[in-house]
Amino acid sequence: MSAKVSELILKFSCADQPGIVASVASLFSLQGFNIRESSQFEDVNTRCFFMRTLLESVEGPKSLADVTSAFQSIAERYQMTWSLTDGSKKMKVLVAVSQWGHCLNHLLNSWKRGTLPVEIVGVVSNHEEMRKLTDWYEVPFHYLPISKDTKAEQEGQMLALMEQTGAELLVLARYMQILSNNMCSQLAGRAINIHHSFLPGFKGAKPYHQAYDRGVKLIGATAHYVTAELDEGPIIEQEVERVTHASSPEELVEIGRNIEAVVLQRAVRWHAENRVLINQKKTVVFSR
Repeated sequence: MSAKVSELILKFSCADQPGIVASVASLFSLQGFNIRESSQFEDVNTRCFFMRTLLESVEGPKSLADVTSAFQSIAERYQMTWSLTDGSKKMKVLVAVSQWGHCLNHLLNSWKRGTLPVEIVGVVSNHEEMRKLTDWYEVPFHYLPISKDTKAEQEGQMLALMEQTGAELLVLARYMQILSNNMCSQLAGRAINIHHSFLPGFKGAKPYHQAYDRGVKLIGATAHYVTAELDEGPIIEQEVERVTHASSPEELVEIGRNIEAVVLQRAVRWHAENRVLINQKKTVVFSR
């Protein structure tokens, strides 16, 4: 049986042209939906149009398959890249972590308090350090050690775990492993990473200490989609905080970790709420 929905989220992109918004609004009006929230953006350089709309049925639950079928003709007319999803359904998320738990703890705490609209179905790690934290939140913990010789096998286990749990998004919460090109390809648009914003200026070990040595005045973090180009994926969210000459390397590390946790949580939230659309190497984010 087709799923019945009372709330829908439509997001799409296409070449900008007259009549798009009117056509979309007219169709959903005929389908018995009211627009509760709508955001649009035109990239004037590429002439590409982006839109996200939250719709509510005023005639009771509707068949998602039927509404999707009805929208298909408009999508084809404007050659849209689009999705239509149940707005009441929480996205299932698998979190990967190594030995630093600040981002993981923030995600789990936000999820537990109900302020992060996702369902965390598990935590996977190549180390055991985060098991106790994960167990405290009563989330399944999966220890998957990795070496150069077992990388392909371990990534296969992660992908299998995503399939088994129904996870739609992989969050790298300071997971200190570089995903293979094959893994990046399979998870295109479905994996989010967090890193300090000093890249590529401060590569390698102890970036905050390198920043201290150079006397930086701003530190920050970047959340982005994972691609085969290391730390070059489309950026979803960034944040910075001012520091001074008096800030020690240890203080920079603490400030940086706090920013990383907040930025990653925002990126996960916006992705889970279908607020992020890919615009070539960039993103359009309809954040509230």
